[in-house]
Amino acid sequence: MPHIGPDVTLDDPAFVHDTALLYGKVYIGPGASVFARTVMRSETFEIRIGARTNIQDFVMVHEGSRSPTIVGEDCSITHHVTLHGCEIGDRCLVGINATVMDEAKIGANSIVAGHAIVSERKEFPENSVIAGVPAKLVATRDNSAANLRNSRFYQVIAANYAKGIERLSPEQIEELSKG
Repeated sequence: MPHIGPDVTLDDPAFVHDTALLYGKVYIGPGASVFARTVMRSETFEIRIGARTNIQDFVMVHEGSRSPTIVGEDCSITHHVTLHGCEIGDRCLVGINATVMDEAKIGANSIVAGHAIVSERKEFPENSVIAGVPAKLVATRDNSAANLRNSRFYQVIAANYAKGIERLSPEQIEELSKG
């Protein structure tokens, strides 16, 4: 059963799946999408999801013990990610099953590899590639174009789901393949 609490602000998102559970002070930005079985809870601080960001299936977003969770614009927060009281910059991709902990900061245009665990208060600059347990900087490069392509892919999917369409059309696939 879905739950969108009274303190949740839906600022014209593209899509919020009917199994999403959103509690406390949560803001979902314009064109953002929240997919199946996502849970967001913010009893003390807040959770902010930026414009056109996709929060994929089974993501858990919670505030930290001393910090909000802020996700920038045009991000992809992929399946089974946990975000806990952290900041994610614009145009970031957080890989499947990664965890980003309290007061950690991920700079814009970065990638957090799947299964990485970003420890409390760790900070990574823009254009980082972050991997491992505990997560470390493994490369520096501008990932903005690739991350933006991934975000746009999910924007098309979200728009389809909002219309009850569960598959991309051949035309959409062709358009998205142009990058």
